[in-house]
Amino acid sequence: MLSRLAKLTDIRRGFVGEWVVTFVFLLFGTTNLLQAFVIPTSSMENTLLIGDHVLVDKLTYSPPDSTAHHVLPYHDIRRGDIIVFNYPLDIKEHYVKRAIGLPGDRIRLENKQLILNGKAVAEPYTVHEPGSDPYRDNFPAYASAALRPRALAMLAGNVVNGELVVPPGYVFAMGDNRDVSDDSRFWGLVPRDYINGTPLVIFWSFDAPTADLINPNVGIDHISDMVLHFFSKTRWNRSFKLVHSYRLQ
Repeated sequence: MLSRLAKLTDIRRGFVGEWVVTFVFLLFGTTNLLQAFVIPTSSMENTLLIGDHVLVDKLTYSPPDSTAHHVLPYHDIRRGDIIVFNYPLDIKEHYVKRAIGLPGDRIRLENKQLILNGKAVAEPYTVHEPGSDPYRDNFPAYASAALRPRALAMLAGNVVNGELVVPPGYVFAMGDNRDVSDDSRFWGLVPRDYINGTPLVIFWSFDAPTADLINPNVGIDHISDMVLHFFSKTRWNRSFKLVHSYRLQ
């Protein structure tokens, strides 16, 4: 079983990123509120596709002071929120996943079915592929050789009666494309302080391969592809589409 990376590519890098961020800056004045990213992998399909360019709301999860919370739309992370965060194994990278478990929640998977706090919950956003993997599909019941040390520590310290109990200060996150997502099952919990925001809107979607999007230096072939096929490869039906979370109960 090969898990795909689920990182976001910061589109401030390279030629394309420069004009996009310039446009965003002119509209919004600061990246303290919004930041532009491109989705380079299939980890969040079909919610977010490879080549979706999103604006991430960095304000929502900011800790409010005594007065600001009365006028600004602050709220804490909720189960089912789509979150953007610094990848715990390399904080220079940004990942996008869905928040599945909050502190105190009990989590397990049974044949790919999420059991949250003792109840099977509906996840209409998930995508599953043929095939099975004992650890991936029945988390945390089976061992796996694909685990990073942080995940091994999570299993050693936070599994009670066959369920993962999310500790204080952390979030358990998984991708919507559940069978290919490299997520908390494989590298551990997301520290709350690493979470930056939530995708707000897809402002452009371009059908490009992962290899073009994960390259920190946008190549001439990718630029030519965008210039020559801007109209035919732009997914117009996704442009300016709002990104919605789903409330898990």
